[in-house]
Amino acid sequence: MTSRRNEWLARASLVIVSIVAALIVLELGCRLLRGPDWLVNWRNLVLKERLDTKSFGAGRLMPDPQLGFVARPGYSKDGLHYDDHGWRIAPNPEGIALAEPPILVVGDSIAHGDEIADGETWPARLQLALRRRVINIAMSGYGLDQIVLAAEKTAAKTKPAAIILSFTADDARRNEMKRVWGAEKPYFELVNGKLTLRNSPVPPSPAPADTLDFWHRAFGWSVLLDTVLRHKGWQYEWAVDHERVLPRGEGEKLSCALLARLKGLGVPLLVVAEYNRYVFENEEYAAETRRTTGAVLKCAADLGLATLDLFDVDKDAVAKRGLDTLFRLSHPSPEGARLSADAIAAELEKRHIPPR
Repeated sequence: MTSRRNEWLARASLVIVSIVAALIVLELGCRLLRGPDWLVNWRNLVLKERLDTKSFGAGRLMPDPQLGFVARPGYSKDGLHYDDHGWRIAPNPEGIALAEPPILVVGDSIAHGDEIADGETWPARLQLALRRRVINIAMSGYGLDQIVLAAEKTAAKTKPAAIILSFTADDARRNEMKRVWGAEKPYFELVNGKLTLRNSPVPPSPAPADTLDFWHRAFGWSVLLDTVLRHKGWQYEWAVDHERVLPRGEGEKLSCALLARLKGLGVPLLVVAEYNRYVFENEEYAAETRRTTGAVLKCAADLGLATLDLFDVDKDAVAKRGLDTLFRLSHPSPEGARLSADAIAAELEKRHIPPR
């Protein structure tokens, strides 16, 4: 009996040693494929990504007790400029007389115009097309909750003729978080069917190193794991510093309630669904994204709000002209933004928004 047990232990040990040896070889192979420097550089990749994310917003963003983070007024760098309010500048190079009151654009990084210059964003193009002033307060990384709070705050000051709310499926998912991209944010819960604001005023954000859990510390250094996760499309969930506080799927329910709240402003509203590059690269992600955006658009339509889905516009353009023509690394290129501006302008005209 003892000899048989020892035999099984020996076999199990051999299997474990073989697996560990294979993983070491694969780890070294993945590192070698990335370059010789990776054989000596064994830093934590999750921590590096979180530090890079924080440095991306350094100088450009500042903490805000109501919204979590906002643009720094007067910031200017590499084609990105904010005015004294922290709104992205929409150039008017020819000095066209712009009608008032303005149109207010709210949304995330796509409406903000990440990866393109001020004059290339669709809000800037829309301003010239409509000959009406456009205020662009969209912000990279915002959830739909932050978008609505920002719209309420700015609409009270600017009294816009209309609001264009641009959103992506990720914005609905961010409703479920109290921290996104390493930054604390406000969020809502539905309590007896009513929106209840949480994490407000917004506390200071933790240092990136303090957000790593046990698994990040134990395996965040592995290039093999990073490679597998990227191949499967799971690296985003693994590395990005989001802190979930609500169940998956709750963000869609909150989106409906948030749109109803925004409708209460009594300002003509167009709800626009937009898409990033990855939607046209990964079918599984595209299907989930389309399901989420469809659910939010249905809520908007059920509330009697005007809606516009840009998926077919983007899809047709990608099929005819190629992905690289319509997108940069993730966000729409200048040409992609132009197509969005044209489609939005046509929809506003068709729906007589703002009212004449």
